[in-house]
Amino acid sequence: MTVEKTDTLVVGGGQAGLAASAHLGRAGIAHLVLERGRIAERWRSERWDSLVANGPAWHDRFPDQEFEGVHPDAFPGKERIAEYFAAFAEKISAPLRTGVEVLSVTRNAGRAGFRVETSAGPLEALNVIAATGPFQRPSIPPILPESARVLQIHSTAYRNPAALPPGAVLVVGAGSSGAQIAEELMEAGRQVYLSVGPHDRPPRRYRGRDFVWWLGVLNKWDAEATPGVEHTTIAVSGAHGGRTVDFRGLAERGMVLLGRTERAADGVMSFAGDLAANIAAGDANYLSVLDEADAYVAANGLDLPEEPAARVIGPDPACLRDPLRSLDLDGAGVGTVIWATGFTLDFSWLRVDALDGQGRPRHQRGVSSEPGVYFLGLPWQSRRGSSFIWGVWHDARHVVDHIAKQRGYLAYQGRAEPRP
Repeated sequence: MTVEKTDTLVVGGGQAGLAASAHLGRAGIAHLVLERGRIAERWRSERWDSLVANGPAWHDRFPDQEFEGVHPDAFPGKERIAEYFAAFAEKISAPLRTGVEVLSVTRNAGRAGFRVETSAGPLEALNVIAATGPFQRPSIPPILPESARVLQIHSTAYRNPAALPPGAVLVVGAGSSGAQIAEELMEAGRQVYLSVGPHDRPPRRYRGRDFVWWLGVLNKWDAEATPGVEHTTIAVSGAHGGRTVDFRGLAERGMVLLGRTERAADGVMSFAGDLAANIAAGDANYLSVLDEADAYVAANGLDLPEEPAARVIGPDPACLRDPLRSLDLDGAGVGTVIWATGFTLDFSWLRVDALDGQGRPRHQRGVSSEPGVYFLGLPWQSRRGSSFIWGVWHDARHVVDHIAKQRGYLAYQGRAEPRP
């Protein structure tokens, strides 16, 4: 039986895989992109109905394609984002096959390349780019047993308030997903409890510019990973046209803020006494961005209107002054617990020497410790912006440049005549 062969196999048909395909095509490198679902499947089926991008359309895109029909300062919805990627795949004529899952990748014995087992049969490739992104396996901490009389779901399974059983809702995690889901539920009339851990809380807009612009001119998107920083939770939202996440404001409207979730016993959830400290640290982060923005405006003589009202921090609500340290789920009428607690990586299909003992990629800017294996779309792969739509584009260029360079070495045949 003849096994199909290609130079480079790209695993994943989302933003990372399509960025890789665009650069591979420009470099003239034969390749194949495999996607187990549809293009941008996670945007389509693993996000809530009302989700919009966290960055405006002028910024969160590939350099080669704008969001047609979307105002540059608007935040496109998840379906529009999926359509954007599908249109881009057609524009670059990506050699894409959907509905094909990669089951395993192993190195060929005694010859170059890798054997790839897929749901559609085997193939071989000289290079493999793992472009499965940062949101692979939903992570739910083992705190509340499955026997608890509440529905427990990860934020990837949440769709809308009407899809949940009656009752109050506890949302654990106050990053972008948790904060937005909690606010949507509150606006739908649910009593919402929100467990808030350590986080950054940047301003959505300041002095007429979106925070993505400020992070750009302040060179924060290009910041390199430092221990601990890459795991910082960021509370930012594009919902309602984009506005700053304000936990104090949410509490004044009826949401109950809680500290970091610690444990559960007999249907009672316990929380750390760190709520005030977490909110204060988020405020400090918010104000630090304003300080840096003001300094940048002054240093560069920019004509951007001052915004003193942005520095006004509201009073502490009652739940912040006297926080709950425990919550009886039955007593509070909680019918659902939503875990907005992030994801873990899953490269169990990649059976080569490219992972450490915890299953995490060993790489330098996406070039792995296993020759011929590459990664794309990882958080902080080379910089803060690596896992964003526009950020993965630059990482893909570096990875493809490395593949092209290695191809050049391998193509060298040596000189026939002896060296003088």
